[in-house]
This record gives sequence, structure tokens and C-alpha cells, in this order.
Amino acid sequence: MLEVKNIVTEIETQEGTIKAVDDLTLTIAPREIYALVGESGCGKSMTALSLLRLLPETGLVSSGVVTVDGTEIMGLPESMMRRIRASKISLIFQEPGLSLNPVMTIGDQILETIYLHTSLRGQSAKNKVLDWLNKVGISEPEKRIDMFPHEISGGQKQRVMIALALAAEPGFLIADEPTTALDVTIQAQILNLLKEIRDSEGIGILLISHDLAVVAQVADKVGLMYAGEMVEEADAKSFFKRPFHPYARTLLRALPDGKRKTERLDAIPGVVPPLTTDFKGCRFAERCAEAREECKIQTVKLHDLAGHRVRCLFPIEEKVVLPLPASAVETRPEERPTVLGLQNYNVWFPNRGSIFKKKSYFKAVKDVNFAVKKGLTTALVGESGSGKTTVARGVLQLLRGQAFISGEARLEGVDLGAVNEKGLKTLRKKMQIVFQDPFSSLNPRMRVQEVLLEGLESLHPEHSLSENLDRIAEMLKKCGLRTDSLYRYPHEFSGGQRQRLAIARALVVEPELLICDEPTSALDVSVQAQILNLLNDIQKERGLSYLFITHNFGVVQYLSDEIVVMKSGEIVETGPASQVLNSPVHSYTQKLLEAVPHFRPSVE
Repeated sequence: MLEVKNIVTEIETQEGTIKAVDDLTLTIAPREIYALVGESGCGKSMTALSLLRLLPETGLVSSGVVTVDGTEIMGLPESMMRRIRASKISLIFQEPGLSLNPVMTIGDQILETIYLHTSLRGQSAKNKVLDWLNKVGISEPEKRIDMFPHEISGGQKQRVMIALALAAEPGFLIADEPTTALDVTIQAQILNLLKEIRDSEGIGILLISHDLAVVAQVADKVGLMYAGEMVEEADAKSFFKRPFHPYARTLLRALPDGKRKTERLDAIPGVVPPLTTDFKGCRFAERCAEAREECKIQTVKLHDLAGHRVRCLFPIEEKVVLPLPASAVETRPEERPTVLGLQNYNVWFPNRGSIFKKKSYFKAVKDVNFAVKKGLTTALVGESGSGKTTVARGVLQLLRGQAFISGEARLEGVDLGAVNEKGLKTLRKKMQIVFQDPFSSLNPRMRVQEVLLEGLESLHPEHSLSENLDRIAEMLKKCGLRTDSLYRYPHEFSGGQRQRLAIARALVVEPELLICDEPTSALDVSVQAQILNLLNDIQKERGLSYLFITHNFGVVQYLSDEIVVMKSGEIVETGPASQVLNSPVHSYTQKLLEAVPHFRPSVE
């Protein structure tokens, strides 16, 4: 279905030529799901853009051959390539908020693809749109079809993006992080949908993902990339049971779970080297605990080893033993002062309608009660649209003038709703948020240094410029970013790197309460381990409190002390992490936990 031979993708930048993809070769058969994994900046997404010829203006596939269903596409004129995109080969983009047109309704965007690439028209085309929205788990598609992207949640945007990619029923699909923003139940639906389409339509799928649990659940074959190169390739079962490359083994050991709650995760030291580097020897050598002198100077080529293709001079051939899915362990005392307390908290949005109609409200959050204790982590979980992010924005007073809010949200005893704007600025020193979509929350016209300085200069005017710059450099290092990142713009980073910037911006002002809205959703497991270690370290050092909104139950097991489960704007279950995860009472909580993807390693 897809054959890629020795492609090299180069991008011209002010720093020099980046080899984003270097001599990549892979094949994907019909009805095969091939997972491409690796850290942010390794070249996964650039591989996808290369195959579709959607590179930036300064990018070029300088050599190599790409064949899709028997058609060589690198030499085609752009007019022919436009016909092939969406009809023969389609792409689910990583960031739906950036990819969807903000001035077109959801229905019109999907209709556009159907009109361009199929013969359907009129009501038949509209029925096809409704069918795809229903297939990807959009509730009430008849109402959603006329909505704009900003009117739906992040998870719902991702589902619309998937429907858009599949609407013309292509023969080959590239899915770039298709489940990143989805809760576990919809993630399970989407993965099952991809497998059903694979089986029924016979299409091949290139799945780009950092979620190794998802990859283990659906992939037939796995390719691991590092610094633009393929470093290991094998069938999925063999890869997860017996990886040979040290990089692969370290990634698997970085996964969080409940049994390791009191331990630091095995994060890989350092970061992926810049791809402008004139590499000699193994590109992973500087971060590899097994590296020898030969690794740094000798050229390393892919070679066959026991059914794997491995780029390593000294591959490790012992079997890896992964932890079984763990139960949460209660480790911290409960008696702590309350940092954030919500009592009978409501957020209602006015419905749009005629001026002659009685004013009505959409009740997004209804009578919510919970507390975040000093130095502890409260996890807020539930499906997309359940009201988790609305709670966070309401607490931070970001919905003033947009919604009717009642009840109390108290920060260290102060009623946030009763504070004026001047007093609220003082309180913002104590509370910060990491937004779900890092790209839309970072100013595209500001360099990283300006983005991070803005909060410090506003909330800590007592600090000098040199002090602020030192704080910024230290925080970037803690978040796994190089100091040369300071002079770059947000669009020059990968999705995972932008998420790290957003976390650094929130932490650098030293808040007492940090609201994290899916802060690790865009991160690969290695960087996720770095961030979780960082959050744990800061919590221990400064007694920082977290309200952690996430759909990643591995992170919930590892990080949380209390869990609050929301459904349709209401709390359906709350309690200590060990109680909720090990003995859930509500049927909705049980449904969420049943949908969580897990490794199922043998006990060897």
C-alpha cells in the first residue's frame, strides 16, 4: 500500500540545513497498522508531511521514492497531488485547533472534502457528514454540524478532524497523534474505528503516536525514530517484549504507574540533538547509558537481528520485563490545609436565541464541590465536554462577562468571584494554568524569551532583568529545552516542545496552585517522565498544589492523591486515588477504567 525508499527531507533555516528525515525506508501492507514512535523532534510528523508533500516553503524531499498504491507521488505535478490527497492518501493532523478553519462550520468543512473527492451532493452528502460525525463519537451530530470549531471542546475538535480525514474514504491513512486530545472512552472508540476501517476497507494506516499503550494495543508493526533516523523496527509483539535498542528500552521504562508513585521515573537525560548537527557515530550516544567510545565515532547502520532492524553497535538482547498494570497506592497524609475549595459551584452559559424568547442557559457545571489540599494533587477526570476545563477557567476568573457563575471558589480562603480586577492580578501570582492547546495559548509574534518574561515582569516587578533571565534559563533546562530556544518563535517547535514551553511559562512565576489542563497530552513518554518528575520535585520542594485535568490514567495513578470524576457537568464520584481506582462505585467510573489501554506483558 505504501513503500518509502531512502527519503531525505531537508529544511533550510537561518541556523543551517536541517535533515528532518534522513534515509528513511519502510513499507506498509494493506490492512496493516504501522506505528511510528519516538520523542518530539525526532522527525515523525515531518515524515507524514513529506509523504503528502505538505512541507513548508523552505522544505524539500531531496532524495528518495514514495509509492502509494502503485503510484509514485514524488514526481507528480501539484495539480495531480491535490487529487491524490484525501482520496488516495489522507492525514489526521496533530493539532485540530490549528487545522480546522475557524470561519467555517464543522459540516461545511467536511462537505468540502466530500464535494471535491466524491460524487455525492445535496442531502446525500449531508447524510454522509452526519454518518461520519456519529462514527467518530460526536453526540447529537444534527446540532454539531452547524457549529464552529471554537464552540466545541478540544476532544470534539480532534474527532471532527478524524471525520474530515476519512470523509472521502481514502485508500491510505496517516494518523498523526489521532487520540492525543481524547478521553479514554472516545480513544477506545477511535482505535476500534481505525481497526474496523482497516479490516473492512483494506486500507493501510501509518499511526504516529507517543502513547506506547495505544501502540501496543493496535499496531502490527513498530518503527522507532530518533533524530531523523529509524533506529529500530519490528513487529509490535516482538518490539514490546524484546526491544534491542537502548533507546527503546529506556522509553518503555519511563511509563508511569501506581506502583512507582514514590519513585522517580526513568526519564532519559538531555534532549534530542538539533538536526543541524554534523553527526558522527550514533546519534543517541550522548544520552545512552550503554554507550562506548566506538559509538561516538563509528558509523552505525541498520542491520537485521532476530527479526528486528536495529541501528546499534551493541544491541541488548535480554528480554525486558515491564510492570503489570498497577493499583494506586496511598502514600501521603490527608490532613492538609485547603488551597482551593469549591462549594456549590455553577457555571451557566446563555444560549443564543431570538430576542423575543425567554433567556435560557446551558448548565455546563452544576453544583460542584471539591477541595485541593496544600502540597497534594487532585485529578479531575471525565470525558470531553464533561465540564473539566470550564471548572478550571471559572476558578481562574477567565469567564467573567461570558457566563453566569454562582457558588464559591476560594483560594486560601479568599472568594475569587468577589475580588475586583486589581485584587485579582495580585492573586494571579498564586495560581497559574497550563492550557490544553499550547499553540493557541502562545503568542505567535513573540519569541520564547518574551513569552516567559511577560509573566515574570507583570507579576514579579521586584525582580531585575538579569534575575528573570536566570530564572527562565533554569526553568527551560528543567523542562527539557535547550537555552537556544529563547530566541525562537512558537511555530519553530514541535507540538511536544510547545507543551513544555507552556509548562515552563506557568512554573516560572512560582505559583502556589497550578491548574494543569492535559499538560502531558502532547508529550512522548520520555518527556512526560521528565515533566512528572519535575512536577513531583517542585511539589516536594515548595508544597505546590495541583488541579490536574487529564484523561491519561497512567498519569492519574502515578501523580494523584484525590480523584474527582465528572460527567455532564456534575461530580459522580470523588475520593482518595486508591479508592477510586481500585474500587470504583459509580458505573461511569467503571466504564472509564475499563477503556484504559494497558500493556499486558508476561510475568517473565
